[in-house]
This record gives sequence, structure tokens and C-alpha cells, in this order.
Amino acid sequence: MGRLLKTIRKIFYKYPIISNSVIYGSLCVGAEVSQQTVQKKLLKTPPEKYDPAVIGRYAIYGTTIAGPLLTVWYQWLDKLVVGKTLRVAAKKVLIDQFIMTPQLLIIFFVAMSFMENKENVFEECKQKYLVTFKNSCMFWLPVQSLNFLVIPSSLRVLYVGICSFAWINILCWIKRTDSSSN
Repeated sequence: MGRLLKTIRKIFYKYPIISNSVIYGSLCVGAEVSQQTVQKKLLKTPPEKYDPAVIGRYAIYGTTIAGPLLTVWYQWLDKLVVGKTLRVAAKKVLIDQFIMTPQLLIIFFVAMSFMENKENVFEECKQKYLVTFKNSCMFWLPVQSLNFLVIPSSLRVLYVGICSFAWINILCWIKRTDSSSN
């Protein structure tokens, strides 16, 4: 097990964008598949088929947009704010939540709307942004505090990706709900 972890760490260190993108994209797909499993298989009688187009959009978003973007972001943030003290971690958490997260949520909604060929790619973002940002604060502030205090920088996106599995399930749920019910 120790050898496997050492190999994984080495891969993440040597190829951070590729490895983090593959992991993050896989977690996005896993989150959407878990959502569809609940929505289409467990809650429907008779069960419905999975929607591969939606799953594909999450794969594209996670692998080509969010994975690379988050890798570069955390590399930059770790160079900008150095250390693991409580004060440094708090600074990183606030910068991450209030500088990067707003942009990432806009990118998510606009990219997904673009891939869905929606006429107005900004409409869903306008409708769901505020509730999504509030939920992200409740979820990510404690998660990122742990991230910046404990997790080594080479494994930061992997950690965020694992936590993102839970977050993306929330995001998938928000995305598929009617904005008037938010």
C-alpha cells in the first residue's frame, strides 16, 4: 500500500494537470451517475435508462475545464500564500471561496448550458447562482480549511476532487431542479 501511494504521489507531482484532470473528470462522472442511479433507477418504476449525454457533459466539464483550472489555481494559491498555519489556511480558504468559487460556478453553469445548446447560456446561471454559492459556502469553507491545514500541495486537487464527489452531487441536484423550487 505504501508503494502504491508513493507511485500515485510521484505521478501527481510529475503530471499534475493530466492526473488531476483525469481524477476530477472521473469524479464528476461518478457524481452524475450516482444522481441518475437514484433518480432513474431507485425512484422510478419502471426504472429508466441512464442519460449518457448528460454524463458526457460532466466528463467534459470535469476533465477539460475544472480539473486543469483547479490544478493551476491551487499551484498559484500555494505560491501566493505560503505555509500551513491557521492564519495562512484561513487566508487561503477566503481567497478560494470568494475569488475562485464565484468564477467557477459561473463557468460551470455557462459551460453546461453551452453544451446543452441552450439559447441563453447565462439564464440558468442567473437563476441558480445565489443558492449554489450559499450551498458552496456551507460545504467548502470547512472542507477547504482542512485542505489548507493538512493536505500536501501535491495532493490538493485529489483531495478537492474526492470532496467534490459529494459537492458535485449537490451541484447535479441543483442543476436538475427547477429554479423556482430553490
